[in-house]
Amino acid sequence: MPETVTATTHGRVYVDKQSPDAYRAMTATAEAVRTVAAEAGLDRVLVELVNIRVSQLNACAFCLDLHTRAALRAGETTQRLGVLPAWRDTELFSPRERAALALAEATTHPADADAQSTAYALARAALSDAEISAVIWVAITINAFNRVSVMSKHPVRPAPPR
Repeated sequence: MPETVTATTHGRVYVDKQSPDAYRAMTATAEAVRTVAAEAGLDRVLVELVNIRVSQLNACAFCLDLHTRAALRAGETTQRLGVLPAWRDTELFSPRERAALALAEATTHPADADAQSTAYALARAALSDAEISAVIWVAITINAFNRVSVMSKHPVRPAPPR
């Protein structure tokens, strides 16, 4: 049996370190998805909103930290990030963003057929086929990274002082 490359202090295996070829393949997929999203016309803020919302649903602290910082760098506001879990209850998100968030949630919880149908109808009204495909791919990809980080228990370290 192969040795564990990196185990955490709580006994979890960092699966990305243990199986680097698989992780590199995931990273290559993420790069391809970023290209697809950009070609479909999804801006970085919308992609990061999807990444953050899916990470919230999956309770992935590591990805929440990473993608919140990325969203802020891309120009997202702290107000919108703060209310993202309640996006349906605010008018701060555009119809296009609302459609993408609903579709990302339906991709994350595919067993909810009613929510999936509602989300797809909303997406059809606000997004092109290329945008729908890109949002679904972004959600699929961040779901996979969430599982790597959650199962590995990747730590969130304090940000350096400014």
